[in-house]
Amino acid sequence: MAKRFCTANIRYFCRMRHFRFLFLLSFLTATTVSAQTGGQNVFATLDLPMSARAAALGGKAIGINDNDVHLATWNPALLNEGLSDQLGLSFADYFTDVKYGFATYTHSMKGIGTFGLTFTRVDFGDFIETDNTGAIIGEFSAGEYGINLAYARPIDSLFTIGGTIKYINSNLYLWKANGLALDLAANYNKPSRNFSASVILRNIGMMTSSYTSGTEEKLPFEIEAGFSKKPKHMPFRLCVTLQHLQKWDLTYIDPNNPPQLVDPLTGDSIKVSKFRSFGDKAMRHVVIGGEFLLGKALSLRMGYNYMRRKELAIDTRKGASGFSFGLGFRISMFNFSYARSLYHLAGGTNTFSLTLNLGQFYGRNTRATSPRDPQ
Repeated sequence: MAKRFCTANIRYFCRMRHFRFLFLLSFLTATTVSAQTGGQNVFATLDLPMSARAAALGGKAIGINDNDVHLATWNPALLNEGLSDQLGLSFADYFTDVKYGFATYTHSMKGIGTFGLTFTRVDFGDFIETDNTGAIIGEFSAGEYGINLAYARPIDSLFTIGGTIKYINSNLYLWKANGLALDLAANYNKPSRNFSASVILRNIGMMTSSYTSGTEEKLPFEIEAGFSKKPKHMPFRLCVTLQHLQKWDLTYIDPNNPPQLVDPLTGDSIKVSKFRSFGDKAMRHVVIGGEFLLGKALSLRMGYNYMRRKELAIDTRKGASGFSFGLGFRISMFNFSYARSLYHLAGGTNTFSLTLNLGQFYGRNTRATSPRDPQ
């Protein structure tokens, strides 16, 4: 069913300084709601998890390097010859009828490098437009769309560098905006040690056209670093990602629920532990995930996003906010993944991903399944 939206309200928000943020929140519960990094940038959809595997591992997994085309859409330095002629499809059922997904294709050229082309779409849904009396005067839809072109090339047997150029288009009824962004990444991979590490600078760029003339806002720039390690002879892989490294303090004080600094009975000041405060600030940067590798074709995944839990959990009933889980399995040339991410007590999101080796499908790629293939 289409949602109702009053034209008079649109005009009111348009006069507000932070119209874009307020308007976007009416459609989408952003992944960084209430954080210092949230509400200060446009195109917040750039931070949505791009695949079921990443979603299951807490939302980010830039350190894993095992020929997963879906992870390479976030981290271009993961592109390599083993991903040539791979097709990846992903779909997420988000909140309030919001849906998003992407399609990506990769191809490797000998002596040049590996390229990836990705199309993204975020559908905010259909809306019923009404006037200030509630009378229906029409319908409209809203969404954001993107085209990404990625490239990576190995420097030597251990290091690979890559980059992604991204074009973003936002269509929010009468207001439209466009932007260009650049991701730069590097990956260190040591297969003999089952260890991989990456660093990435995301969303370096600017708006090329804004929602309202004379107003420009920043893109959600972010620095991330991460690693993955699979202990020898153990069917388990640990994945750790450090997010928002460009800013140390990501805490946020809710004006509607400020911290209690004075004891209501004694009137004495409540001391805040410096160690606890430091630990809270540090953990907001950490996303932890793990995979249990059950043979060569099945894996069980789980993740924990501390920052997501701190921002979205209800103090009186936290539930499983911030946790996520999923699985992946391979059948012939197909790889399937599913993830369930728990954002809030009110519910979570489901993400589905599919990978197809087109080279093998058309008989152009006869390479045997590699131990580094995603499981």
